[in-house]
Amino acid sequence: MVPENFHDLPVRFRDDGEAVQLLEDLTDKVLPGADYDDKTAFGVLCAISVEELTGLGVEYAAVCITVVDDVPCTATLSVFLVDSPEANGTQNAVRDIASNLSRAEAGEVSQIDLPCGSAVSCIGTRSEAVAGDLTGSEESVTFPVGYIRIFLPLPNGTTLLMEMATPTMVGWDIFSTMFGNTVSSIRLYHADGSRLITSEVGG
Repeated sequence: MVPENFHDLPVRFRDDGEAVQLLEDLTDKVLPGADYDDKTAFGVLCAISVEELTGLGVEYAAVCITVVDDVPCTATLSVFLVDSPEANGTQNAVRDIASNLSRAEAGEVSQIDLPCGSAVSCIGTRSEAVAGDLTGSEESVTFPVGYIRIFLPLPNGTTLLMEMATPTMVGWDIFSTMFGNTVSSIRLYHADGSRLITSEVGG
């Protein structure tokens, strides 16, 4: 379950015109009383996220804006389906994913148990850039983004990848708690409606 203060980002649209309209509607919904500059800044932030995420094949995405200690904070939540490692069973896939992330020094990697099965958690920081023409300067602006990724291998050979990312670390504790609650709420089911626990299927 996605927290109520996260708002769906438009990652499915027919053309650029519809995408712009959906982003404008989202901005009006999230910031109904804001001035033009604040709405424009938020709209640009969402547009950048949508462009990047759709290019990566995102299945679902949402954005949150809140205030922590008088500081405006934002975070994105995104969901992907990616190929699992060629492993025998979900448990072996979990071990392979954890090993690969550790070798790549992707961040703080750990294997975790969720109500729906075993998964891999990766917590780290990456650098992102915004083009100068979007910030009113001649050069692009680079900034750090903190993230948590959860990799949940499924029995069908795909892995559910969820990420929470924020460029405003003041809100890290709040956003990471929201994300933890969201991930813990995941429930999977067989076609007959019975509960599916991935770690109980195969190796």
